[in-house]
Amino acid sequence: MRREDLPAPETGILLTHFLTVRDVARSRAFYSDVLGGTVVLEENPCIVRLANGWLIMNPGGGPTPDKPGVTLRPPEDPDTVSAFLNIRVADIQECYREWSARGAEFLTPPIDRKAELRCYVRDPDGHLIEVGQATGMLEGIFADPPATTG
Repeated sequence: MRREDLPAPETGILLTHFLTVRDVARSRAFYSDVLGGTVVLEENPCIVRLANGWLIMNPGGGPTPDKPGVTLRPPEDPDTVSAFLNIRVADIQECYREWSARGAEFLTPPIDRKAELRCYVRDPDGHLIEVGQATGMLEGIFADPPATTG
């Protein structure tokens, strides 16, 4: 294994994303076989390089000395989300066709949101993944602001 394959910067910082998963092998296969990532380390932790980033995956567990009082577990309710992966692509239609052919189940086909085309897919544990292609934002056209609740 080469150092550059690992999320280990020689200087500065590097952003990775940790996913708590139920079945490491199943998640590893999804991120490599379906989304096209490269497995860097199979387990303990599983590390998959996806484009210019890394996903680190391990099963959940209870508190540890460095995170007292914190329990990790995969999402329990796929309809309630506090964070999600956001993958930006150059051609969303090609990505949608390719990943669908490999078994990805998108919530909808890509939808034009003025600033971008986007759609969502879930991984085997229910983690939400937004897939988007910048369109209007490249021309100064942005999405409408979120509706306010009061």
